[in-house]
Amino acid sequence: MPQRTVFFISDGTGITAETFGNAILAQFEMKARHVRLPFVDTADKAHQAVRQINHTGVADGNKPIVFTTLVNMEVLKVIQEGCQGMLLDMFGMFVNPLEAELGIKSNHRIGRFSDASKSQEYQDRIEAINFSLAHDDGQSNRDLEQSDVILVGVSRSGKTPTSLYLAMQYGLKASNYPLIPEDFERRHLPPALMPHKAKIFGLTIQPERLSEIRNERRPNSKYAALENCRMEVAEAETMMRRAGIRWLSTTTKSIEEIATTILQEIHPERLVY
Repeated sequence: MPQRTVFFISDGTGITAETFGNAILAQFEMKARHVRLPFVDTADKAHQAVRQINHTGVADGNKPIVFTTLVNMEVLKVIQEGCQGMLLDMFGMFVNPLEAELGIKSNHRIGRFSDASKSQEYQDRIEAINFSLAHDDGQSNRDLEQSDVILVGVSRSGKTPTSLYLAMQYGLKASNYPLIPEDFERRHLPPALMPHKAKIFGLTIQPERLSEIRNERRPNSKYAALENCRMEVAEAETMMRRAGIRWLSTTTKSIEEIATTILQEIHPERLVY
């Protein structure tokens, strides 16, 4: 297939356009070059974007695909009239029909983060990120009662990225604890976690995959040896079964899938979108 370029144009960060566009493109077996054009908030910037899109189409020998979340109608009109790519105006597709159905006008707010400094939800999200960083990898036992979720699992099973995703995407205070040989010898979860058992969720992973990941960090070490990985995973899963906590394997799952499963199981009282 000839080269395809996909543009994501927004008068804000472009995150919404890129997230939505990528979800649609994932349905197609194709590779494309992605170009994000954020902060296109004037007619001049729109004209520059049009020139870049049209030049790319000529160079590729294929019409670019253009996802937009532009709310400024003057800027959008420049793109609509000048763009020679396949234009997918997501606000036009969804906001206009909703306005007609609801009988009210949208606020045409530019960007999800445009008034972040005034948003309590945004401040809560920042607080959650700071909390999750401070409680990463068992660094701190303080304020564990404030945790919305506590992740446990062997080292390199995906606890840290999942914790940060929950904090950044949902504003949840996520702590995480590694299960280590001392825990296996005691045959129970770290004592500091037991009062918060209802918030605990376990992550596990196939030993073969765990060995691969650890070898990237510490090649040819006991830590990364397959036999050691098998032992740790088996001990951790036995411990989680014994404690009666919920858990899943991260081996073939994305961070988004892991987080969604956790949210379904834990049901945090507070979610930020």
